[in-house]
Amino acid sequence: MGRHVWSSVAPAKERQCLPIRGECEKGTVYLVGAGSGDVELLTLKAARLLMQADAVVYDRLVEDDVLALIHPGAERYYVGKSRGHHSVPQADIGARLVTLAQAGKSVVRLKGGDPGVFGRMGEELASLAQANIKACIVPGITAASAAAASMGIPLTDRGHAQQLRFVTAQLCREGGAPDWAALARKDETLVFYMGLSKVEAICQSLRQAGLPDDWPVMLVANASQPEQRSLIGTLENMPAKLAAHPLPSPCLIVVGSVVSMVATSPAARSAGIVETVDPA
Repeated sequence: MGRHVWSSVAPAKERQCLPIRGECEKGTVYLVGAGSGDVELLTLKAARLLMQADAVVYDRLVEDDVLALIHPGAERYYVGKSRGHHSVPQADIGARLVTLAQAGKSVVRLKGGDPGVFGRMGEELASLAQANIKACIVPGITAASAAAASMGIPLTDRGHAQQLRFVTAQLCREGGAPDWAALARKDETLVFYMGLSKVEAICQSLRQAGLPDDWPVMLVANASQPEQRSLIGTLENMPAKLAAHPLPSPCLIVVGSVVSMVATSPAARSAGIVETVDPA
């Protein structure tokens, strides 16, 4: 059975409906991106699934406005992780998804941002595949897109960046640190996830790898949300700026000349930019 979302902005006679079609399938796990936090950036498909699912397994970085869309009768399971405090082991999350689906429930696995961007989705897909559980992936707006949009800049631009890389700053992969020489390019935008505690190391490593001291850097915390805050500086002065004006987690690190476009962008959300004086 189809459902509809009605526009409440236009006069009653001119209101139009957005068709939402489909129903959750029993025994299926939907890996859904909750987006960057702004409930209005949630996809229509994600909203429909939240309103229909029998059970929702959700992460820490999911806002209350999004959780409010969950059907009142649905089972809820919080499996959030924070740095240094993993409340539920990843293997247990996979096992729970399998158990719920095998019980004949339709299950939404709700992840902040996009489930396929540093969201451990591959591990959960592997658990479902091993148990022969059907899965469906619903993408969400990743933090990098939300941060760039709220700051009024593109992630790629013909005059600034012809390449874009998402990098996890956790440095936990085999082989240790990233290939800084390969990352130190002037024709691309770098976005570091989960790197707030590593800002100084990132800036120093990129400088040592060849990027100039005055290369633009931007930090954006709580992207797209009312409490969004940001710092704009350079590889040389950003560590001191952050020390003087700490930002909360989650926070993205954007490195590249596209950052220079914030100053002249008509789409920049200036209220969230923390004004600082360059350290001496």
